[in-house]
Order: sequence, then structure tokens, then C-alpha cells
Amino acid sequence: MKANPENPDLNRRDFLRGSSFASLMLMLGAVELRAEEKPKTDDANAKSKGAKVKCGVIGCGKWGREILNKLASLPAAEVAGVCETYEPFLRRAQEAAPKAEAFTDYRKLLEKKEIIAVAVATPSHQHKEIVLAALQAGKHVFCEAPLATTIDDARAIARAAQAAPSQLFQTSLPMRSDPQRHFLLQFIRSGALGKSLKSRSQWHKKTSWRFTSANPDREKEINWRLSAANSLGLIGEIGIHQVDAAAWFLRARPVAVTGYGSILQWPDGRDVADTIHAVFEFPGGVNFTYDCTLGNSFDADYDMIYGSDAAVLLRENKAWMFKEVDAPLLGWEIYARKDTFYRETGIALVANATKLVAQGDKSAEEAPYASTALGYALEAFVANTDMINTAVEDFKENFNASDKKAMQNYIAGLSKNLLPAAGYKEGYEAAVTVIKASEAIQKNQKITFLPEWFEIG
Repeated sequence: MKANPENPDLNRRDFLRGSSFASLMLMLGAVELRAEEKPKTDDANAKSKGAKVKCGVIGCGKWGREILNKLASLPAAEVAGVCETYEPFLRRAQEAAPKAEAFTDYRKLLEKKEIIAVAVATPSHQHKEIVLAALQAGKHVFCEAPLATTIDDARAIARAAQAAPSQLFQTSLPMRSDPQRHFLLQFIRSGALGKSLKSRSQWHKKTSWRFTSANPDREKEINWRLSAANSLGLIGEIGIHQVDAAAWFLRARPVAVTGYGSILQWPDGRDVADTIHAVFEFPGGVNFTYDCTLGNSFDADYDMIYGSDAAVLLRENKAWMFKEVDAPLLGWEIYARKDTFYRETGIALVANATKLVAQGDKSAEEAPYASTALGYALEAFVANTDMINTAVEDFKENFNASDKKAMQNYIAGLSKNLLPAAGYKEGYEAAVTVIKASEAIQKNQKITFLPEWFEIG
């Protein structure tokens, strides 16, 4: 099938959905690493004890409508407001949430007391003004990543979130809410891969990343990603998720990044590279490499983690482990499903390996979870918002509401019960990382990270 370079469905989080890969794994002979199916009783919606969480969505472009549609499908959430300055997008948003009140000015939406949580899905360079206003209005906030396109703006958001402990702030880094990644995190940190050696990720798709409009001003506006003045380019709008996951798995921040970028496929007036490569240096000599191109779709997107005893391949919500011949036996792997990849045999990573005996030849094509990473992130946002909101109300009813320190400690005690998600700290560090990586790519140079860049203050 011929690729359509003008596919309007591409957006900055397109890789999170991806395409099927398990059938190839079966043909090539790997072992799938798969988390155990999520019990019904653990569903985030079951954790909500009060009324539905009334939410607003600010920014209803392609990705904003993805968020809106997912929120509208959650039993614990109610989309009560939508905001978009472009009328056709606003009409589409109203079709997805017909009971929601429509706004063209986000400040009017924030005035609605019944809306207690908002998702901000505007272009990245517009986040600061809206997020600060939302926090000032007392809203719980779900902010798309990156937080901002400059360190100063990202720090301002992080500081405002830090100063509002009774409000939930969640950065949209959905992999941090994905059960499969949490299972792999425990597996990798158990030492099963041996000594960490390196990691790499990629995202390939043949598309121009350009949108068209009959209105020249509107066309310029919707193509903000193609302007270095407003955009962090591929590393910031797409790569941030895989870059953040690498730092999360390695439990470290990078110490340096070397970037390369060129406009090779789409010389159409843009000043943002359509093909990039970045090498992130981590403590201890471990490197993470990332490459992304809009000029070729081969091999799509995936992540690899290499250790001295084994390597892990992660794609979509499936993972496989490839052991070295001299690696020690782990015990459970003799029961695991094994698939062949070219000349290698991989072991499927599953949360409870002993259950694999009963699985037999169960198809690896069957996904262990029905939701997407974004779905789990929004479930966490709604459930955690409800939990914190209820806690604040309980505190005000039973204690001195003016004692902010006591309230902060009271809410902090809930942390172990919250569903996993990226907060302002993780969002800020990820933003700083890709902001400097984007600079390195623009200049084709190496940048050493300064510790003070990561300080929120």
C-alpha cells in the first residue's frame, strides 16, 4: 500500500496507537513479555466514590478530541465544557460532547465552578498562560506534553503546580500510567537483564506533518509544529514520550545530548527538521539513542533495552526478552511462550509466568488490555482528581481549613492510593530534556545538561 504523505490523521502523539506487530513476532520466534490482565476490581472508575468528575477540555484539535472522546467514555467523568477558538473544531467537539457548554474563550470556561478539572490540549507554546490561569482558578489540570517550549515557561508551570498541593496536576506522559510499562519497570529493575548497556527508540512515518487550509492565516496557525519559533520539533512533540520512558527506566537524568537534524524529505519552507537523530548520555556511560523521520515508514516505532544478560523489545503493549547464551536461568522462562525473530528466540514477558502453562498456544496477538496508554492516563486523572477533591472537602469539614500545611500533609497521605501518573516534576524534567535536545538538533551539536536547569525552585 502506498503511503499517503498528506495524511491529516497524524498528530504529535500518533505513535502511541501504532500498528500491529505481534504477528511478526510469532513468525520470527520471540518470547512475549506481557503483564497479567487487569482485574475488573482494579478499574479506575471503581475507585470513584462520589459524583461524576465534571471536566473541561481546552483545545479541541485532533488530539484534543482524542482526549475529549476518552473522557466522555469514562463512567466516572462528565465533559461539561469544551473550548476552541476555531469554529469548525468547536462544532466537532460539541458533536462528541453534546451536553457540554461551548466556549471560544478559555477564561469563560474556567469561571464555571462546577467544572473542577480541565485538560489543556492547545499548541505547546500556549500552555503556560492557560495552565497558570487554570491553577489560579482552583482547577485540577491535565496538561499535554511538553509542558512548554522554553525552560522559563515550563518552570513557571511547575512552580505554580508545586504551590497548589490541594490541586492535582498531571502531565500527559501516558506511558507512566500504562500497566505494561509498570510491569516491565519492575522486571528490568530486578536485574533480569544484567548490567545496563544501552537503550534505543525510534519513530518512523512517511507524512509531511503539514495541514492545509483555504485560509492562509489559519494554515500558518495550524502548522505551528513546523516553525522553530513555536515548536520543539519531532523530539519535543513526538519523541518526548520515548525519551521520558528511557530516563524513567534508567532511573536517571541524561548528562548530555548530541543532536542531528535535517530537512531531507519536505523542503517546503519549514525550519523544523523532518529527520532527526539524538544521542543521550546517561551516568555510568549508558547511552540512549533516538531517531525519528517523516520520510520513511519502515519499522514504525518501538523501544529496545540492552543488558549484559538479555535485551527487551517493546512495541505497543507487548514486549519480548532475548537472552544471551551465557545468561543465568531465571526459572519461570521455561514456561513462557517463545517466538522466533529472524535468528533469535525471544521470551514473552508476562506478569505471572506460572500462568503460562495453562495458556498453552494462546495467541500473542491478543492484547492483554483493552485501553490505550492515553486511556489509562485519563482514568488516573479522573480517579485521582476525585480522590483529592474528596479529601480536600473532608479536611475542610473536619479540620481548620486555613491550616494549609496540615491540609498539604493530609493530602500527601493519599499518595500511595493514587493511580500511577506523571506529575509536574516528571513533566518538567521531560520538558527540560527535550527543550535542550531540540536545541542540539537545531544546531547539530552537543549540549551538556546543567543541574540547575532541572531545578524548579
